[in-house]
Amino acid sequence: MFQKYLKEEIMNKKGTYHYNTEALYDATVEALKRRGVALKDIAEIVYTLQKSYRDDLTMEMCMENVDMVLKKRECIHGILTGISIDEAVEKGLFPEPIQSIIANDEGLYGVDEILPLSITNLYGSIGLTNFGYLDKEKIGIIRQLDRSKEKVVNTFLDDIVAAIAAAAASRIAHYIPGDIRPEEKDK
Repeated sequence: MFQKYLKEEIMNKKGTYHYNTEALYDATVEALKRRGVALKDIAEIVYTLQKSYRDDLTMEMCMENVDMVLKKRECIHGILTGISIDEAVEKGLFPEPIQSIIANDEGLYGVDEILPLSITNLYGSIGLTNFGYLDKEKIGIIRQLDRSKEKVVNTFLDDIVAAIAAAAASRIAHYIPGDIRPEEKDK
């Protein structure tokens, strides 16, 4: 469905694209679902990270903040790139030795952590420290993705999910009740 939309409506006369944020968001959510990740799974991690710091925290708040992270183009680009790499490796499309390095999530291969930093860095030092914590502790769906090695490559995806959760938790941590978020000023 999305591929048809890209071919028919996004390509302009010069062959370049003009993606709108809604189409990119939809493609990102679709890609996460295709890989077995629901937005609720990410929101549950956000809730776990922030519940000790916010008495008023709800799953709805966590879902809203996950959603806001997913609507940023910089985040969308990182997510789609990482998922595409995992899928290409599953199909054996990379040359050796990088094919085996990514497929086996080799311990010293750090690019899978570097790419998601493009997401966490948008949300300050709290995003970065949350990401480091999640990368080490592997909470919720992150643990499942990290451990699913049979026929599935999630080398980038587990870190991407950690980055989305870390960024959403950071948004919550930065919000002081009563403040107006920058994206709400124009409403």
